[in-house]
Amino acid sequence: MVLTTCKDDRNNTAFIILRKQRLIFLHWYHHITVLLYSWFSYKEQMVGGGWFMTMNYMVHSIMYSYYAARAAGMQVPRPCAMMITAAQILQMVMGLTVLGLVYRWMHDVHCPSTVDNVLWGSVMYFSYLVLFASFFYNNYLKGQPTDKKSKAE
Repeated sequence: MVLTTCKDDRNNTAFIILRKQRLIFLHWYHHITVLLYSWFSYKEQMVGGGWFMTMNYMVHSIMYSYYAARAAGMQVPRPCAMMITAAQILQMVMGLTVLGLVYRWMHDVHCPSTVDNVLWGSVMYFSYLVLFASFFYNNYLKGQPTDKKSKAE
């Protein structure tokens, strides 16, 4: 299940703290809700965890390489950070897709899950999708403020 991501989350947090950056709401919210959902899913041995882990490890392996390079003082091109966030957004879309398939298969074949698990997983992945998309927009697409009046003052 996704429970194995807890170690990954600590490593990610360590990179951010070592770089003396502040932890944003998205970071806290993501890690707390993943932990709770993972415990719930692991306890009930719900399906889909293998897909969630695989997607998570793929994205995190790229992200940790980026963090390590930055922590080592390397200048990493901005498009690399954009691609990592885009991969995270794609991960959330895929998570919702997997949960949709689990829901469908619950009724067609023996697929150990519950409506509650699919519901809470969907709420979690959808909220991540919104938060990561907002992060991407605010950090990469939204133009820098060009308020010349406040600069002149």
